[in-house]
Amino acid sequence: MDALASLLYEVRSDGALFSRNLVAPPWSVRFADRTPLTLITMLRGTGWVVPGDAAPVALGGGDVAIVVGSEPFSVADCADVPTAPLYVLHGPDHCTTADGEEISDELVLGVRTCGNSLDGPTVLLTGSYQVGGRVSERLLSTLPRVLVVRHDGRPSPILDLTALEISRDDPGQQAVLDRLLDLLLLATLREWFTRPEADPPGWYRALGDPVAGKALRLIHDEPARPWTVTTLAEEAGVSRATLARRFSDLVGEPPMAYVTGWRLARAADLLARTEATAESIARQVGYRSAFGLSVAFKRVYGTRPSLHRAAAQGTSSESRAGAGADG
Repeated sequence: MDALASLLYEVRSDGALFSRNLVAPPWSVRFADRTPLTLITMLRGTGWVVPGDAAPVALGGGDVAIVVGSEPFSVADCADVPTAPLYVLHGPDHCTTADGEEISDELVLGVRTCGNSLDGPTVLLTGSYQVGGRVSERLLSTLPRVLVVRHDGRPSPILDLTALEISRDDPGQQAVLDRLLDLLLLATLREWFTRPEADPPGWYRALGDPVAGKALRLIHDEPARPWTVTTLAEEAGVSRATLARRFSDLVGEPPMAYVTGWRLARAADLLARTEATAESIARQVGYRSAFGLSVAFKRVYGTRPSLHRAAAQGTSSESRAGAGADG
């Protein structure tokens, strides 16, 4: 598995908030659900992503944008957002006016569909969801606030299927939409990384290198192996000095620093999401004992594994309780 696949495997949708917006100018929609990742597509018409903390970004028909970060943002028909949005999206089944009142029935146009015109010139499709964990951070931290993949005229069967499924309310529909959003995210990021305007992270650029790329795949596939620069070099078929130089030049950090970062990110997520013992997790990610993992974990993250687990699982419980109360 390559580095991109490894990182995206951990960035998966679960209970995504989808919306289809049918609008006619003037219009704007405010996104205040504070999810770390939102995917936006202009199925028809044009618009602007206005993040507030960055410059507005234009969207054309068929363009796909990813907005990174939990700060609220708007999508509008112009770069100068109207004072009052048509509605504000706060979370699943929670949509209000700018004043905090529940939106009127006239703005609800169907399943997961809102807007001010059934036959409006603009159709905006959005999907946002929670992304958590240290592995996810290694991907999201490399992305700009707003990235856009411009439509190049080629067919997009994933997008077409998503547009069809979003208005359905069949059994298992949320799971279908979650997986479609995963596919859209993967396809969009993979395409964006190849564009001239993109600034892909070092590990992505290194994937095509026969030396550094092979080392990266080995590290991601087998974090528990007792890696050293020498063993990685042997697997890559080059000298220790060549591996160290190529890896550092392309990835941006020495091989063993990358090994440590990947192991600890995996450990952090396993601590947060599973009930496995610290000893078991330590061995899964390449440490001989829970003590060794704890020392490295405290040095890099500033806290002990047990405290990280308690904090992460406590936050998850609070989130579930809050969702239940809202429902």
